[in-house]
Amino acid sequence: MNERCCGRQMDFNRTVLVTGGSGFIGSHLVCSLVQRHPDWRIINFDNLDYCCSPRSLESIENRANYTFIKGDVCNSQQVNPIFNTENIDVIFHLAAKTHVDSSFQCPSDFQHVNFDGTRVVLAAAHHAHHRPQCFIYASTDEVYGPSLDEVFDEDSPVRPSNPYSATKAAAEFLVRSYWDKYKFPVIITRSNNIYGPHQYIEKVIPRFLTLLHMNKKCTIQGTLPKSRHFLFVGDAVNAFLLLLEKGTVGEIYNVGANCEIAIVQLAKELVKMVKNVPDAELNDWLEFVPDRPKVDLRYPIRCEKLQQLGWRAKVSWSDGIRQTVKWYQDHQDFWSDSTEGRNSVFKQA
Repeated sequence: MNERCCGRQMDFNRTVLVTGGSGFIGSHLVCSLVQRHPDWRIINFDNLDYCCSPRSLESIENRANYTFIKGDVCNSQQVNPIFNTENIDVIFHLAAKTHVDSSFQCPSDFQHVNFDGTRVVLAAAHHAHHRPQCFIYASTDEVYGPSLDEVFDEDSPVRPSNPYSATKAAAEFLVRSYWDKYKFPVIITRSNNIYGPHQYIEKVIPRFLTLLHMNKKCTIQGTLPKSRHFLFVGDAVNAFLLLLEKGTVGEIYNVGANCEIAIVQLAKELVKMVKNVPDAELNDWLEFVPDRPKVDLRYPIRCEKLQQLGWRAKVSWSDGIRQTVKWYQDHQDFWSDSTEGRNSVFKQA
């Protein structure tokens, strides 16, 4: 892996910092930035937590415009020197804890990373002698809370209903305060469920696929009719990059998908794709387990504001899920070194 090289003498037009750049979305964003912009320096700052894999970045780890720095966003002694020495122009702040079930078990960890980590990075960026051009904060549609037939736009009230979304909403307010008080150039995104290759196995699609590859049933939490909108990771990355160039600072942008699918139907689709069983046998591969303490049925969002900038989701559900299933079939050992992840899947099974 390409560690930080302080003595490197190269000229770049723009320096971009991605926190959480070894995670699922972050690694796709980092790879895209490195490949699309060889004249930009891309710095990946990540603590390589359990849900990260350096293998996600193998294709770019030796590129001259890519730098990896291992560190914790909550540690100002590790964050501040980057802004003091690297002349950061753009920050994509993606580092976060995101698993809702875990947030009920240990909410203080989510508060520490999602809120305190954002506070540390914001303060370092604001006080840097080289003023960044843009700070893009990746939030979630879950800050809106559950929908009671309404479709959320960016002006809808924020009503988070679990510890994860509550910490993301709190961090949003902190980010907005830097715009309100200092006119620090921030943009906030709220996206639907993002899926695709390299996603850690605790999330619903890779969890179902992992269980099926182990000849286990898809474990579905509760019996309520939950559904989610799913956005392919490449379309999410394109939204981030478009907002960097055309987004208005101080604004919030929903990043949404048209594909809404019930979790039970999702499981059945994956069973059919992986196991190739007849429809009459699909239910045999489903197992209902106890639900989490609080569950939201759906989070529909409008994203006309982003679409006015020219963004459209280009990858259909059928193409995206086909690509994703094939990737997990071809990389069944990708997370084999993650004991915690394997145990988590077995426990839910």
